[in-house]
Amino acid sequence: MNTTTLPGTAALHDTPSAFEADEGHPADTAEASASKGVSELGPELGVAGFLMLLGALVVFDSIRLGAGWADDGPQSGYFPFYIGLMLLASSGVVLFKALACWMNRATADADTSLLNRTFVGRDELQLVMAMLVPATLYVVAMGFVGLYVSSVVLIAWFMRRHGRFGWPLSAMVSIGVPLTVFVVFERWFLVPLPKGPIEAMLGF
Repeated sequence: MNTTTLPGTAALHDTPSAFEADEGHPADTAEASASKGVSELGPELGVAGFLMLLGALVVFDSIRLGAGWADDGPQSGYFPFYIGLMLLASSGVVLFKALACWMNRATADADTSLLNRTFVGRDELQLVMAMLVPATLYVVAMGFVGLYVSSVVLIAWFMRRHGRFGWPLSAMVSIGVPLTVFVVFERWFLVPLPKGPIEAMLGF
């Protein structure tokens, strides 16, 4: 009998099939998914916990206002009380399911779909942070240096960092836009906007 092995046959037998690879441990699958970005578990727990606190606050304040039925009809907190109860119950169910999924992640037959799904990928998260961080710093800096200086820096940053524009065009636009806003709002409509020490030094 010919026992000659065809080329690649051994590698074919040694390589697990796609079906076998998908039957890996749930925790391994969850770790592989989490490495690609943020899984849905964290946002699910965070939002559900926040809504539970909000629902509890609504229920507590409704009881303080009066959540019963008076002689002339429902009290002020009657309808908010039941809305808070529904919010508290629904968010509690979501929180319970998320916690149960996380606690049973090592069980072979557990439903770990919440762990395997990706809420946001790493690339998408970087894009969001590239917008969120400068915008947050812009709002914070506005309280110290005013609207106009913060706008000059923000516009120049985005044009140079993300638009890849040259310094002359970036300087023209970043200075021209706040200057236009100043003329339109401060001079034409007489609407004062937040200003900082530089505008005070220039007498604006």
